[in-house]
Amino acid sequence: MSEDTIYESDTKRSRRGLATYFRRLSRRLSRGEPVPADVEQTVAVEMPADPDFEVEVEQEGEMMSMEIEVEWPAAEGTIDTEADASKATFDLYEDNAAEWRWRLVHDNGNIIADSSQGYSSKQKAKQGLESVRKNAPGAHVVDTSKDEEPDEDEGASDATFELFADRGSKWRWRLRHDNGEIIADGGQGYSSKQKAKQGLRSVKTNVRGAGVR
Repeated sequence: MSEDTIYESDTKRSRRGLATYFRRLSRRLSRGEPVPADVEQTVAVEMPADPDFEVEVEQEGEMMSMEIEVEWPAAEGTIDTEADASKATFDLYEDNAAEWRWRLVHDNGNIIADSSQGYSSKQKAKQGLESVRKNAPGAHVVDTSKDEEPDEDEGASDATFELFADRGSKWRWRLRHDNGEIIADGGQGYSSKQKAKQGLRSVKTNVRGAGVR
């Protein structure tokens, strides 16, 4: 029987970047949801509850490899090559002050992130949201309300999530680029630190594959 390659990717990633990728797969698998195969989340795989699983470690000359393979009958799963595994969409718009802004809207209607600033042009606003799309999934989370090290299970980002309590005792988050610029925030205050964390995790999960309207 012929073998057709539906999707293939060959990239270099850090160990933290790999951890971020596998964690995304783990969350979707545990919930029984389609699993995004690519970073952009446009190729989604839905597999049965008990597929065959194989891990193989090999050495060829001076190179080592570890192959992870999950296999199942074609009739028991589906592959969508035009998927949008994200549950959110970027809205790009011009405000009353004639400045361009973006906001990330979940399918449930909630705004889960916004640009935190206005831009002089649509192009600059697009560049801002693309920076968030690139950096949010792997960004460290730092709780600025106490002295602690950033989460060590994230990485491959030029930005950091800052978790903090505002003057009204509401919990908020902001995404700060390494250049010091705040490139996104939650757009709202949360009643607890846990809810604020859930909000930024939703951004991490959905920002990659979110479309722009």
